[in-house]
Amino acid sequence: MRYKEFEGYKLSELGIGTYLGDLDEETDRRYFETIKLGLEKGINVVDTAINYRYMKSERVIGKVIKEVGRDKVFVSTKGGYIPFDAEAGEDPKVFFEENFLKPGLVDPNEMTPQGHYLGGKFIDWCFEKSLENMGTDHVDVYFIHNPEEQLLFTEKEKFYDKLGECFEVLEGKVKEGKLKFYGLATWHGFRIPRGARQHLDLGEIFNVAKEVGGEEHRFKVIQLPYNLGMHEAFSLRNQRLDGEEISTLEACRRLGVYVYTSASLYQGNVIGRVPQKLKERFGLDSDVLVALQFVRSTPGVGTALVGMSRKEHLEENLKIEEVPPLGEEEFLSLFK
Repeated sequence: MRYKEFEGYKLSELGIGTYLGDLDEETDRRYFETIKLGLEKGINVVDTAINYRYMKSERVIGKVIKEVGRDKVFVSTKGGYIPFDAEAGEDPKVFFEENFLKPGLVDPNEMTPQGHYLGGKFIDWCFEKSLENMGTDHVDVYFIHNPEEQLLFTEKEKFYDKLGECFEVLEGKVKEGKLKFYGLATWHGFRIPRGARQHLDLGEIFNVAKEVGGEEHRFKVIQLPYNLGMHEAFSLRNQRLDGEEISTLEACRRLGVYVYTSASLYQGNVIGRVPQKLKERFGLDSDVLVALQFVRSTPGVGTALVGMSRKEHLEENLKIEEVPPLGEEEFLSLFK
């Protein structure tokens, strides 16, 4: 397994995502076995969110941690969407009212139609619930989940105020020893043009973190989709630092921000769609391995997350470790 250096840690270049799947015990069992096997084979990055499978994904990770030990897993989770607990035993509407409305954690006027919310008290609740779900005393990386959704309903100034409020909570968790690093997990924000309403300016967000946490702030990681069909993080110059237009990956490099890529296999859409010429150029027969080779060879990519709930998928994906990544010049030639 190849690893990337990050703030004194060695993170595996492949990570396990836990987004998809049914809510049954069989899916829990498969995730448990797959994550455990991945850890045995050298993967140490596991990514989840409080709303994934209505908290069940976090709880599966907690069971793995209990068996293998906390130090074997570098775990990230997320908050931003109003979550429901599959084990609550009550109607989602009642759960929402009892946990968020009555305690005043959520103002329904500031919640998006998709159930997204930004607010310090809400993020605090989600963070502590994630600790409980995973049975751990700390999270390695905590992401604010798809914050750009708010930009469809609010202005930038208020957006940055709410983001700063959330960052204050997370800097507090760092001081309490409950958190190591935090960042943003996005879908659209870092891969669309600067003029788009949901565009996220990494330099401005970085400055919000500095205002909240000083020069020693722990805003150190972002997550964004990147794959053969969505390569804007590398190819689109939509960030501006020191007056220069650069890509998101280059901005991260200059700011010292580590990058997780999500949807590294285009959520399975690469299968059966990789051109034969590209396979020949990579010297690989498998659509999956070509896709992984593209992502892990991209300059600036830290850990490529792949959703894996089956051991056979894990075994297939790990075959990429038998192949050296492309050199930078060879990779750049793909865009010529």
